[in-house]
Amino acid sequence: MIACPCDVCSSADKKDKRLRSSILVQSATTTFVVDTTPDFRYQMLRAGVKKLDAVLFTHPHKDHIAGLDDVRAFNYFQQKPMDVYANSLTEEAIKREFAYAFSDKKYPGIPSLNLITIDENSFYIGDIPVTPVLVWHLKMPVLGFRFGNFTYITDANRIDEEEKEKIKGSEAMVLNALRKEKHISHFTLDEAIALVNELAVPRAYFTHISHQLGKHLHVNAILPKGIELAWDGLELQQ
Repeated sequence: MIACPCDVCSSADKKDKRLRSSILVQSATTTFVVDTTPDFRYQMLRAGVKKLDAVLFTHPHKDHIAGLDDVRAFNYFQQKPMDVYANSLTEEAIKREFAYAFSDKKYPGIPSLNLITIDENSFYIGDIPVTPVLVWHLKMPVLGFRFGNFTYITDANRIDEEEKEKIKGSEAMVLNALRKEKHISHFTLDEAIALVNELAVPRAYFTHISHQLGKHLHVNAILPKGIELAWDGLELQQ
C-alpha cells in the first residue's frame, strides 16, 4: 500500500473524505445516477439506494464509467436491463470496456444494459427533464446537464457562449474546480468562481476537487458568499 502524505487524506473532517465525482438525481417516481465511478458500488450502498431507473454519463474517462459493471445487482432485483444514456463517444468506450455485456453469447449474471444514444437535445428520464450542456475537457466534448433549476458540470475547462445560455437562470449548480494552480483540462478555483459570477447562479458547489486544493474547512473560508465546496452526502432540493 502506498501511503498518501497529504493533510487531506489524514484529516478527521468527514467532508475531506472524497470519493470520485457522481450524483444521484431523484423525483417522487424516478431515480438515476450521473456517472458510475470506481466507487459506484460503495456509493449506492452508503446512500441506501434500492431502486435505480437509469444511468446518465458525462464522458468516457475511466473515473466516470469504471463502476458500470455493478448495475448487475439492480438488474437482478429489478428484473430488467438498465437504461444507459450516453453520447456516441461514451457509448464506444462502454462497448469496449464492457465488451462481455454485449457479446452474442452472454455469460449468466453479466450486467444487462440498454444503451440510449443522446446528443445535445433535451429529453426526459422518467418525469425528470434533462438538458445536455456541451462543455470542453481540453479537446474532449463532455456533457453537463441541467435538471430543472439545477445544473451539473464536471471535467471542464471551457464552455462556449451559446452553451452558457442553457445554464443561466439556474438556482444552483455544481461545477468542477480541481485546484488553485492552472490545469490543462479542468477549471481552477479562481476560474470556477469567475464562471459562477458570470452566469449569476446564486448557489454553487465545487466538485472534482483534488487534494492539492486543500482541506474543506480552509478552502470554504475563502470562498465568496453563495459558493461552497461540495462534500460526499450533500443533498440539494428544488
